[in-house]
Amino acid sequence: MNGHKPSGLALLIGLAVLALPAQAQQADRPIILQIQDPPIDAAANPDPAAAPIDPTESASIPSSARRPLEPPKRKRYTVAILQVLDKVTAETLKFEAKVNKPVRYKALVITVRTCETSASDEPVRDAFVNLQIDSVPVVLEGKATVPGRQLFKGWMFASTPGLNAFQHPTYDVWVMTCKTSAPAA
Repeated sequence: MNGHKPSGLALLIGLAVLALPAQAQQADRPIILQIQDPPIDAAANPDPAAAPIDPTESASIPSSARRPLEPPKRKRYTVAILQVLDKVTAETLKFEAKVNKPVRYKALVITVRTCETSASDEPVRDAFVNLQIDSVPVVLEGKATVPGRQLFKGWMFASTPGLNAFQHPTYDVWVMTCKTSAPAA
């Protein structure tokens, strides 16, 4: 030898190859090494699944440790802050809409059904609003009443307004955020 000592891994592989039968050492056959776990002493390591359950032991565990943790829930609010755009006049208006209280803007009637924000375990902080937008034309004196029709019903997201957008030739509506209503004075 030229003064090199074989490493521990090389020595282990060399010994494993020597221990294989001669037919497995041929170049055209793969070498398969089988590593076995050491035998388990049943007296030293009893199987915890096979152990009998002691009913007094579970009573000492706090109830919070026995129940799986509930995931964080989204917080619900009583007011959504929305913004509308009249594309004809270029007028924008930011306003508050209480949950389940219809709000009129020109020919639109907007009703917020739910306003939520992201839970603490969600990666992006966002506001989610479930709303319904109806077209209810303003009735002029002496004119016949025109029935309204639903234009949009679903969820809108503050961080991605184009994901489920309200599509109308005259108006745009989008969500800004959610907030809790002020207490009555």
